[in-house]
Parts: sequence; structure tokens; C-alpha cells
Amino acid sequence: MEEKLKAIISSIEGCDKEVYNEAVKRLDSLAKPPGSLGRLESFSAQIAAIKGKLKNSLDKRCLIIMCSDNGIVEEGVASAPQNVTYFMSVNFTRGLTGAAVLAKQYHTDLKVVDLGINADLNIKGIINRKIRKSTGNFTKEPAMTRQEALQSIMAGIEMADECFKEGYDIIGLGEMGIGNTTTSAAVLSALCGIDTFLSVGKGAGLTDEAYEKKKSIIEKALKLHQPDSKDPVDVLAKVGGFDIGAMAGAFIGAAKNKMPAVIDGYISMVSALLAIRLCPEVKEYLIPSHASYEKGFQYAAKEAGFEPVLHLNMRLGEGSGCPIMFSVLDGACAIMNHMATFEEANIATEYLDNISKDKSFEVE
Repeated sequence: MEEKLKAIISSIEGCDKEVYNEAVKRLDSLAKPPGSLGRLESFSAQIAAIKGKLKNSLDKRCLIIMCSDNGIVEEGVASAPQNVTYFMSVNFTRGLTGAAVLAKQYHTDLKVVDLGINADLNIKGIINRKIRKSTGNFTKEPAMTRQEALQSIMAGIEMADECFKEGYDIIGLGEMGIGNTTTSAAVLSALCGIDTFLSVGKGAGLTDEAYEKKKSIIEKALKLHQPDSKDPVDVLAKVGGFDIGAMAGAFIGAAKNKMPAVIDGYISMVSALLAIRLCPEVKEYLIPSHASYEKGFQYAAKEAGFEPVLHLNMRLGEGSGCPIMFSVLDGACAIMNHMATFEEANIATEYLDNISKDKSFEVE
């Protein structure tokens, strides 16, 4: 499995630079002040470079929710009981959760994947990719074996492959797993060598006492296992989660299939960072959504090189930011697809010389 992953990673290339330059040139020729549509323009060019053509649509989109339990909840690091993972996973299929409601609102299909829910499931609408029931408690043992870590990554790549074969234009990655802000903080601290003060937040609502305990538990685990920051698979295996591995794999799979993928909140961003550490070219295929309210998100986003788009004080997870971002990207595509150039609109462009020199209209 290790060699298979290496082969996939080595096959991934960056986006089409020629198409990107062509897209930028067209955007600059559209009937508007230069750069006046801001990041909609940059996303339009990025999508063109990913797809290899100027005009694109994102009508068929999918939110993939990776679900798994985490053994670390034994240490009291979560405000909710572990069985919430199971009940929420079921309710995704019923369309009753925050992410499911937003997915429906923004015409997004949903795929719910069981990587390691701590229960026996045979439920319509939940895709079985179970590695085992829950990861281990990483204060006592590694969260998983290296082989299981690789299996989680490969499961994510396979989900992205399936979406590509089914004709999806874009995917978003979310998760469900009680305790996974703890695993994400541990992975972030291990990958970046940072103090838990920067990586650990209060998750879904920990008390101050539980928050301090959460930090100390992660510090203890990092000291115990000594994960190798230069080996992302080792980090994942020792202190990560199956959901994190699967999301990282899906981001890699999106790049493999030249398909854009949207990052959700904290756990999704840490997974994106893990994917980029495994394969730097993956970054060109990823698009951030919202700025998570979770403490470590800002550091993870900066480390991965992303600036979030939506500032809504969200911290739900589940992939809830992805469907909203899909609608923003619809606008980015519409600009390229339907706006007229100055020439097409019969507008003289001499005045642009003065606009480009005069920056007084910009916000200080």
C-alpha cells in the first residue's frame, strides 16, 4: 500500500499554467475595473487551470463526510459522548444535520463514509470503508498502525476517484467524529512543531478545566510517541484519526483527477495540510471556504498557505462551509462564462490607464 500511495503521489502534476495565464488575460479584458471582482477572479482562473479550459460549470457537486470515532475520548477531552458520532452519521443520511441542510439548499449531493464508527452499521446511505471500530487511545498506544493510516488515506483517494467517475465537477470534504478536534490539534502540533497553546481549542464547548487537560494529554502523547514531522503518515498513525487520513486522501485524489476540492473548517484544514506535506502539488487543487472559529485553524491555514473566504464565526465542522463556498464558486465561473470583454461590449478602454495609476479607490 505504501508503494501504491507513492506511485499516485508521483503521478500528480500541478495545474495547467498556460490555461491559467490565458484565464488571467481574459479576466483583465472583461468590462470592469482591473481586479475589481477580487478573489472571484482568482478562483475563476484557478478553476480554469485545474480543469484545463476557460469556461467551466460546477453544477454537479458532492460533499463527502468522513466519519470515525477516536479512542482519545476515553480521556474526557470531548463535551459530547462518543455515540453522537453514530447518531449524527445516521442523521446525515436523513438530511437533518447542519451540513445536510446546507447541502440541500445549495444543490449538493452527500456521501457519508464510515471509516471507524464505534458500532456495527448496515444503514442505507452510509458507505462502508470501515478500518476498525475507533482508533486507539493515543495516550496509551498509537492511534493506529502505519498500515491502517495508509488504508485511511487510500480510502479517501478511492472516494475521490468514485466521484470523478460519477461525473462530479467539484468535491468538498467534511467529517464527523467526537474527539477529532483533539486529534487534529495533535497532528498540527506534530507536523509543525508548535506548542499546544497554538493548536488546541475548546472544541464543541469544553470547560476551562477540560481544556487544560486536553492540552496536557496531547503534550503527553507527543512526548510518548515522538511522531516524525517529516513523515506525515507516521504523524497520522501515532496521533491522528481515520477521518483525517481519509480527507487527506480525498484531497490527493482530487488532484490526481484534476478536480477542485473545497476545504471546510479546522479538521478539514489540518487534513489539507497533511495532504500538502505528502504531495505539495495538491495545494493548487484546493480552495478554502470559511474561517473556523476553532483556535488552531488560523495557524493551520497559514501553514498550508490559505486565506479563508467566508467569515461567519462558524465552527460546526461536518463540511458545512463547503456548500456555501460552492455557491461562491458558481459566481466565479459565471464571470468567466458570461461577462463581456470591453471589446465585446463596445466600450473604449483609454480611461483604464488612469484607473490603474490611481489607487485612491482602494481600502487602506
